[in-house]
Amino acid sequence: MTVDVQKAARAAAICRSLKMVEVEDGWELCFPELYNFSCWKLHYTWAETLFIDTALYSISVLTAVLNLFIIISVSHFRQLHTPTNILLLSLAVSDFLVGLLLMPADAVKRTHCWVFGDLLCSLYRFVINIILSASVVNMVLISVDRYLAICDPLHYTTRITVHRVKVCVCLVWFCAVAYNSYFFKLHLIQQEENFPICYGECPGGQDNTGADLQLVLNFIVPVTAIIVLYSRIFVVAVSQARAMRSHITAVTKKIPVTKTAKKSELKAARTLGVLVVVFLICFMPTYFARMGGIDYMSYSTMFFILYLYYFNSCLNPVIYALFYPWFRKAVKLIVTLQILQPGSCEANIL
Repeated sequence: MTVDVQKAARAAAICRSLKMVEVEDGWELCFPELYNFSCWKLHYTWAETLFIDTALYSISVLTAVLNLFIIISVSHFRQLHTPTNILLLSLAVSDFLVGLLLMPADAVKRTHCWVFGDLLCSLYRFVINIILSASVVNMVLISVDRYLAICDPLHYTTRITVHRVKVCVCLVWFCAVAYNSYFFKLHLIQQEENFPICYGECPGGQDNTGADLQLVLNFIVPVTAIIVLYSRIFVVAVSQARAMRSHITAVTKKIPVTKTAKKSELKAARTLGVLVVVFLICFMPTYFARMGGIDYMSYSTMFFILYLYYFNSCLNPVIYALFYPWFRKAVKLIVTLQILQPGSCEANIL
């Protein structure tokens, strides 16, 4: 009881000092009835709040719907049950969760007070870290898949099978949950010791618990692996393209088939290369911010960096739509409800 009284007294002193500074700006308390313990609402006008909420929720809905199209397409049509598409399906699941759960929760944090309690705040941070870990590893697996397809095409079909990729995807999500469960437990312990200064706030999704280890495992190792693999893919792809141009005048029947197969793999490598590059552009500022010190960053900068990462989940389906004809055809069949017809899973969409 004495500890609780000391915490309450400390919180009250801090909050009163904050009130003396902020009250001049016309901010309002999240919980007026808890005067000495309440956080302040972010100071937005009614028009600003409406604009921010509309923009964030619109992006959230668009992200969830577009990625749901990918999930339904790859799951429903048997022609799309390939190792590469299974990896894209796993990535789409993580992007779908970003649009369905993380964006709406973050929109509440940006324009309103957090009224869901400390436990849901901790779970929110926990889910963010799971999705982040799974997304990064999925990108590594996509890079490995393209590396083997381009650099070792003779053994690709025997080494990379749908069953093996499904097992890998399940392991990715299991390890992401188990790995972040450890840090979640540490965070709950620290949360009991370092009580919140005021009520109505949910700190940002990046948790400082085990920050150095998370920086290495979630950023340095996977990003290095992705860059190394795609650098190798680029070198091999350039050499293969030159080889194909040198044999363009060949007239045997076997060469055109080989050339077509190589062109297909190279095209897939370029498309997924765009996907990986866009992911790195959206993902890397998050960890650069952590290395530079989040505490010294302005609110607007933190907002931009976080939503740059979130927006990547919306960009991925757009990339598929631009580069994959099968995705556009699958969306058309889904929207027109033709997938409800018997035997639609056997449709030819490639």
